[in-house]
This record gives sequence, structure tokens and C-alpha cells, in this order.
Amino acid sequence: MGSLDLTDHFLIAMPGMVDPVFSKCLVYICEHHDQGALGLVVNKPIAMNLASMLGEISISATSEAFENAPVYFGGPVEMERGFVLHRPIGEWQSTIPVAKDMGLTTSRDILQSIGEGSGPSHILVALGYAGWAPGQLEHELSQNAWLSTRASSEILFEIPAEERLPAALGTLGVTWANLSESAGHG
Repeated sequence: MGSLDLTDHFLIAMPGMVDPVFSKCLVYICEHHDQGALGLVVNKPIAMNLASMLGEISISATSEAFENAPVYFGGPVEMERGFVLHRPIGEWQSTIPVAKDMGLTTSRDILQSIGEGSGPSHILVALGYAGWAPGQLEHELSQNAWLSTRASSEILFEIPAEERLPAALGTLGVTWANLSESAGHG
């Protein structure tokens, strides 16, 4: 397979996904290159809001802007580590540019700014991430474990978590009912 780059794409878990961690998941790919891939599950909120998470890491939330924002299960790798997908990119200590107006930051300074109300205007906070070794994601795609489509910041930041998977499928012109649990490799 050539140099496939799915950065700034969604991965949609197919109905036949055998890994229960990723069943009915929508993953946003933040980085994809010959060293592997990193993404965040963006449709699985956990039983914690942003204000609670900030409190657990001793950051006071003086702003109520994102107080009730959900925190997401970002994936099964490093689940104790926080990841902030945001736009605009801004100037933070540890940011990976994902798209022209979006970044992924893992440094504490962005969380402090969010708590103070001076952080990015659009955020999605996740604990953990989904990671793939070199060639692993390409192999999973060849096995029909995932559908991919260009990502949309509207889907990421403007619609509720439970509507994100159907919305991403809609960009491909299909619904969950259209998908089959088995795939042909004819």
C-alpha cells in the first residue's frame, strides 16, 4: 500500500468490528504517517465532566464556559493522560497541528487556560488515545474493519456525541442499517 495519510479523517468502526473497545466508535485521526497513527474516539463520553476532571488535577475552573462539557474515552492507550482537540490552534507548550485550524495538545497550560476561560473556543477533551503501529491501520482498513471519510469540525464540535457516528456515516451517503457485518473480498 502507498503512503496513505488519514490525518484529519474519521474512522468509522464497521458493524463486524471484533474489538469491543471500538464497537460503534467514531475515531478522529490526529496523526498518521509511516511511524503509525494516533486518534481519539470522539463519540464515547465518560461519567465525568470537564469541571470534575480539572478539579482532580488541581486546576480551578473559574470560568463556567465549559464546566459541564463531557470528557471522552479517547482510546485504550494511556487512559490516565489527557488530550485536548481544539480550534484554533493557539500557542501551547505541546501541540501537534492536525489541520490548518485545529490542534491536539497534551500540556497542562491549555487546561489552565480553559479553566480560566481564556482557552480555545472549541474543545474536545479525552482521556487516552487509540494508537496503531506502522502498517497496522492500513492492515485493518484492508480487512474492512473501518470506513474512512474526511473529518468535519462541525461533527466534532457542534453536534452531540450520540449524533456524531450517524453524521459521519451521512457524509458517505449511508446509514448504520446500510452496513453489513460481513464483507466480501471478491
